[in-house]
Amino acid sequence: MEDIPQPARESYEPGDLVEVYVDESDPDAAWHGTRCCVVEVIWDDLDGETGRTLDGVLYRVEEAGSRERVSVDFRHKDLVPVE
Repeated sequence: MEDIPQPARESYEPGDLVEVYVDESDPDAAWHGTRCCVVEVIWDDLDGETGRTLDGVLYRVEEAGSRERVSVDFRHKDLVPVE
């Protein structure tokens, strides 16, 4: 049985190294497995609807190798820490 990586328990900060971890059916599945660096943390009000604080966090990231900005902002649940 494969271990499924889990998001961090706390929000990420600019400079944190993360990996995109989304399902193959996700519209952003092309980014799955991409290592990225968090460049900006954005808060919205989704947490008010779900009751889960980290649901209200979006991250702007850039590819770790090229430092090119990724065209998608990701939710906390879509990113796992790189150890």
